[in-house]
Amino acid sequence: MGRTGTLCNCFIASFRTPISICRRKKPLIPWRKLNLMAASMDPSDTKTYQQNVLVMRHGDRLDNFDPTWEKTADRPWDPPLIQNGLHRAFGTGREFRTRLPFPIHRVFVSPFLRCIQTASEVVAALCSVDDDPNAKSSNDVVAIDPSRVKVSIEYGLCEMLNKTAIRIDVAPKDGIFRFDVPQLEALLPSGTVDPTVEPVYKELPQWEETVRDARSRYEQIIKALADKYPSQNLLFVTHGEGVGVSVSAFKEDTNVIEVDYCAYSELTRQVSLKNESFSAGNFEVLTESGQTGITYIAE
Repeated sequence: MGRTGTLCNCFIASFRTPISICRRKKPLIPWRKLNLMAASMDPSDTKTYQQNVLVMRHGDRLDNFDPTWEKTADRPWDPPLIQNGLHRAFGTGREFRTRLPFPIHRVFVSPFLRCIQTASEVVAALCSVDDDPNAKSSNDVVAIDPSRVKVSIEYGLCEMLNKTAIRIDVAPKDGIFRFDVPQLEALLPSGTVDPTVEPVYKELPQWEETVRDARSRYEQIIKALADKYPSQNLLFVTHGEGVGVSVSAFKEDTNVIEVDYCAYSELTRQVSLKNESFSAGNFEVLTESGQTGITYIAE
């Protein structure tokens, strides 16, 4: 069953580089053009187009390469990326920019540092004024155009808050995961944060949410954000389990067995616009197993 609404504005993974990207036979109409078209449409007219959504895992996290780091860390449950993780994230952003047949309009990101750093590198690649093929990270970007992509932090994309994903000995003793949102937003490319966006999840889930609840949350947030911005293409930067759900929830009888660092899925659905309201079909998963760092099998 599709969706209708009003138009408004934990895997232990190996490391593989994305090798290819699905291409759309019917590209999405840019949202600015769509808004102009909608304004000039006869009220009885219906416009149909494609919405594209990418769901991406963060890059290589430090604690998986330096097990001594967490012993002295103030926030041992919130590791940063290693240098290779930053490079991998930037490279994936360049892949999005140069090989996708549609633009990404908005990025939503988990508040965990590894996801913020990943999103920062991807957005820098997407917004770079001069697309230097030799650039390895955001440090090599001379100037960006912040009007190309807008970014927002979304609690609903956070890590599973349970012992399956975060060891009890590194989790906060009181079970409260604290994030300084303004400080995290300052890590994103200047001018790209959209301060007008209201998050879907105003608070983090409670510590020790079940795996089932976490998977339901990931599915719900993908649908909710897509419905909130139905005329835009979206990128969600999240965690391994979230990427896995983006496949298993929308591809029937599928079991995801591996999600690499910076792996991503590509979803698409048909959206119809009429009288400032929309209706949308179900998401189709376009990413094949092994194509972009996700391995899955039919159950």
